[in-house]
Amino acid sequence: MKIWVDADACPGPVRDIILRAGQRVKVHTVFVANRALSLPRLAYVSSVQVGAGLDVADQHIAQQAQPGDLAVTQDIPLAALLVPKGVVVLDPRGEVFTEENVAERLSVRNFMQELRESGVTTGGPDGYSAQDRQQFAAALDRELTRLVKAEPK
Repeated sequence: MKIWVDADACPGPVRDIILRAGQRVKVHTVFVANRALSLPRLAYVSSVQVGAGLDVADQHIAQQAQPGDLAVTQDIPLAALLVPKGVVVLDPRGEVFTEENVAERLSVRNFMQELRESGVTTGGPDGYSAQDRQQFAAALDRELTRLVKAEPK
């Protein structure tokens, strides 16, 4: 089992929570980005720097992640690729993408993108709050605990 992090747009507090959780449960954690990352030297942490370009980090994660892994991303198209593969996907606010909700989330995302491209001004997400951090930490802990227990010994 691995934790995959779409690190290009990962909020700092989320990165810190993931680092602590990965060390606590001794799960290899891979941060993937198209730029060099400054990460602490920890036993279960590594990073992959992919080439520049749109969605290159996403493609790497989609190709490498295996059933039973966990991924953290706010990229809904990436989540839509990972969920059918059996990868547990969390967004930085603690929402779990599932077979039941990922298609709907992707549809809404695409609709909002079409609106923006046609000139409609849409609001962005709210700032990242302490409550968001708590919800993410709780969801990560819950999903990691479940996955670690399900892992074959």
